[in-house]
Amino acid sequence: MVPSSLLLSRGVVRLEVMLKLTTAILAVAAGVYTYLGVRDLLNGSATTVFFAALIYSVAVSVGIYAFWVFLMQFMPHVVDRAGRWLMFGCMLLGSLMIVAMSSWLNASALAGAAAIRQHLAITVQDYTRDLDAANTNAIAAQGLLPDIQIAASRFAKLAEAERAGSLTGTAGSGTVVQLLTQMSSQLDSLGKEVEASGKRVTSLFEEGGKHLARMRELVSDRGPISARSDGFATESLALMGVIANLQQTSVAPAVKRAATSLSSSFIAPAASGRNVDLADRQTSVVGKVEGAVAAQAASLAAAADAILDRPKIEPARFQAMSPAEAVLRYAGDFIPSWAGAISIDLMPAVLVLILCVVHAAIRREGLPAAHASSMTAAELMAALQMAREVEQASRNAGDGAAPFAPERQTQVPGVEPAAAVDENVTALASARQAK
Repeated sequence: MVPSSLLLSRGVVRLEVMLKLTTAILAVAAGVYTYLGVRDLLNGSATTVFFAALIYSVAVSVGIYAFWVFLMQFMPHVVDRAGRWLMFGCMLLGSLMIVAMSSWLNASALAGAAAIRQHLAITVQDYTRDLDAANTNAIAAQGLLPDIQIAASRFAKLAEAERAGSLTGTAGSGTVVQLLTQMSSQLDSLGKEVEASGKRVTSLFEEGGKHLARMRELVSDRGPISARSDGFATESLALMGVIANLQQTSVAPAVKRAATSLSSSFIAPAASGRNVDLADRQTSVVGKVEGAVAAQAASLAAAADAILDRPKIEPARFQAMSPAEAVLRYAGDFIPSWAGAISIDLMPAVLVLILCVVHAAIRREGLPAAHASSMTAAELMAALQMAREVEQASRNAGDGAAPFAPERQTQVPGVEPAAAVDENVTALASARQAK
């Protein structure tokens, strides 16, 4: 039965070329993806970018290949504990350097476009939220329109009623009718202003929706990611302008000013009655109208303040990114790509560890002594040459010691003298002829 240590030793010899070939292929693959990743980070002419990226990627490939070949060659043969820990430290340091100079660029080449697309998609969501919030704040003032219209209609009805003498008891178009008509006209004018503002808000919101639709098309498009990113930036600037206009279009400040004006600028007209009794009744009604106007103005001002107290929308400015920056920012969303990029560079580490385990097993079991039947012709000739050299060294040592201690050879009865070593060695050519 062939010992396992001998099988392992032969396997290491047979796979030596395969190990170096595998390491070279992985190094070349890392260099290719490093070239694709670093190309997007360089500025300058096309020729400058090409040669700079090519030189960098070649340097990375050579460095990775040399590093892992060195470890495969030396690390399995370091047996002492301190040396082994130092080798592991060197492997860890080299791995970190490889990740720093190559792996993140590999990840950029593998998932850079997808990372930028995700960045654009997240930005679209943010702009959609900001547009909706700005539109909500702008149309919130539209909720005041029914109250304004109801108040205007109520003052108009009171004016009609006063013409028939329902308030003062005297029919006609005197002071009270004029005051009620004036309040109704002011509120009606404010209502029309709020209604016109609503149409403007609707138009701006539809314009913002078109910009968002175009941005979504750029996110899902299949064209070059750089051109799509530039188009996205243009649309984002236009959308920011729409959001700013929506916030300026809000009619809430105008409603508050109008409400304040209704109460602060109210001037009670003098009674125009022809007798004292009618004048007193007119003055009483005017006082009641003033109270109603003040209450209505306070209600409108409070509603406008509630709208104005809402936080102002500050849309985030779009920030263009390179594929490498996007991959680093959204690394958590592209873990498989990062794993593949790092594995290309650090896969030889597994082979180094396997070699360490195999060589440790060979040393633990020990290689069996070579047998003549399992030796090749070259190994047999080398063994014979070594035997001759040992014999010659022994003779030279014996000749040097003869003048000081001559040795007499005595023959033991019944024992034949030992034959020369060469007599027991058959020439390889003679042995083949004998066969």
